[in-house]
Amino acid sequence: MSDYKILIGDCLESLSREKISEAVDLTFLDPPFNQGKDYSFHNDNLSSEEYWNMMKEVCQKTFNITSNGGAIYFMQREKNTEDVLRCLRETGWTFQNLIIWKKKTSAVPVSSKYGKQYQIIAYAAKGEKARVFNRLRISPPLPPNYKFQRENGLYVTDVWDDIRELTSGYFAGDEALRNKDGARFHKQQAPLALLLRIILSSSKVGDAVLDPFAGTGTTLVAARQLNRNSVGIEIDPKNAEMIRSRLEEIRDADNIEKYYQDYIHTENLSKIWGVKSAPANVKKKMKQSAFAG
Repeated sequence: MSDYKILIGDCLESLSREKISEAVDLTFLDPPFNQGKDYSFHNDNLSSEEYWNMMKEVCQKTFNITSNGGAIYFMQREKNTEDVLRCLRETGWTFQNLIIWKKKTSAVPVSSKYGKQYQIIAYAAKGEKARVFNRLRISPPLPPNYKFQRENGLYVTDVWDDIRELTSGYFAGDEALRNKDGARFHKQQAPLALLLRIILSSSKVGDAVLDPFAGTGTTLVAARQLNRNSVGIEIDPKNAEMIRSRLEEIRDADNIEKYYQDYIHTENLSKIWGVKSAPANVKKKMKQSAFAG
């Protein structure tokens, strides 16, 4: 099993080789969006200049501790795309892709513009291209009017419309962490499937994965099961304790085995995934499928 480290405090103070101790190979950067949300240990109502200066500093410090060819995935609101790309460019990162994460729930209505239904994830590398990029293959549902299944699936593109966000309320499902009264523990919890895809795509077994705004620790939960080392930085002690709890005992809802079948057409999947062979439940499905054919 992989190693993990949880650093409690401001990420700007923790983003150093002295604190993290090893070069980082992959970073998932999902900061607060400066929307005036009520965080216990963070001011989410900074001026635009203060906020983007902070983001630029985070990108720079992350770049400094990243291995050559390492990658970063920077998630933000669609209206901030220009600022995200500028932050990455001015701190040395080389742009690779702009990923559109299309939400599965209803679009947010806007009176004077088109409704909003996606977030952006800017993927960049330290150097001209990433040291690791695994071309994943998936088998999403067929579009309307298609008659035949794809024998070997298709490569993941820069539009991700097959991963559901953890919406508020009932539809967040079992994966959403909850307090004893049933209320959401953290409404900005990232879905496990999202981090699984990022880590599978841009790292290999034994690599070090960083999350400077760890939140509830989904990045670390996915990395641990994929045999990647991980570092999470989290300013809220309650969140840090939740991360530790999730890592010490993987919940059924956090078990990544259920997603193995989604990537079954990927070349060398077992090597990328970090297991010797497919999980037992997937082997059973594959055997049943073979007999059915």
